[in-house]
Amino acid sequence: MPKFTYLLPLRWADADSYGHVNNSRYLTYLEEARTRMVQELLPADEAERRRHAFVVQQSVIDYKTPLDYRDEPVHVDVWVVTCRGARLELGYAIRDAENTYAEATTKMAAYNLETGAPRRISAAEVEFFTRYTAA
Repeated sequence: MPKFTYLLPLRWADADSYGHVNNSRYLTYLEEARTRMVQELLPADEAERRRHAFVVQQSVIDYKTPLDYRDEPVHVDVWVVTCRGARLELGYAIRDAENTYAEATTKMAAYNLETGAPRRISAAEVEFFTRYTAA
């Protein structure tokens, strides 16, 4: 399956008193990877960005094994599960060569922040997300 992979460096502040990455940080990891993936899709104009936003409706994380703090980055894989109408669902895996630490999904809605209403995903956005959709 085609996917976007972001190499995410761990930060000392991510670790809790047990020495592993705190569960709350995983949402930030998903956000960072998702933001990096769509960076080229974002309009340069701020007003245009507000009209072509995506808002998170739901995040689900399945924690597999503890991720201990370390110097080496982890891979955050992102792929498109669904892209239809106003709905975008992304899948994620936080992993390295040996372990998958978490799997997750995020359901999002295409949204116009200026009108405060959902919008349809544009043809250009569909074309972009198709790169990361399983055949």
